[in-house]
Amino acid sequence: QVQLVESGGGLVQPGGSLRLSCAASGNTFSRYAMAWYRQAPGKQREMVATISSGGSTNYGDSVEGRFTISRDNAKNTVYLQMNNLSPEDTAVYYCQSKYSLLVLWGQGTQVTVSS
Repeated sequence: QVQLVESGGGLVQPGGSLRLSCAASGNTFSRYAMAWYRQAPGKQREMVATISSGGSTNYGDSVEGRFTISRDNAKNTVYLQMNNLSPEDTAVYYCQSKYSLLVLWGQGTQVTVSS
């Protein structure tokens, strides 16, 4: 079974950038659709960005133009480049993989945007 491990979170000032990584185990990563979600305290989990097995991408309205999702199938890794961060981006960010009916989540990584 695929396991997902996120990294790259931390504290950043408003206007700064971070790159999150999600490393997947197994040898079928290229078949999976991947996504990043986030959940802020007291709020529902929301979709941030998705990328299909073929590389098609989709973004949430609040991050369009600032965040970029990408994948490196040779490294079994999906990335989330986050630019021009604001305090409203503070949340736990989760990686998700999806293949057929199988949906898996990582443990999450905290992103805090504060001066």
